[in-house]
Amino acid sequence: MNNKINRINWKCRRGMREIDLLLREFSKTSLNNLSKSDLSIFEEILNYDDQKLYDFIFKNTSIGNEEHEKFISKNLKTFSKLGNF
Repeated sequence: MNNKINRINWKCRRGMREIDLLLREFSKTSLNNLSKSDLSIFEEILNYDDQKLYDFIFKNTSIGNEEHEKFISKNLKTFSKLGNF
């Protein structure tokens, strides 16, 4: 499990500043509290390119996967609105 978390932390480092800050802060504060299934979903979400994630989080443009959209809305969008990053 530790290797998986390390890999996910590395994948949170992004090229787009807003996404980088959001993902790294979420990872730092919330990653250890995720269930195994949520951890797998988060890892899948990290495969999206930065622009697609940015458009969904900040512009509400669909990414085409309902499960991923629910996770992002529940965790990342809420996290970004709280000003945690």
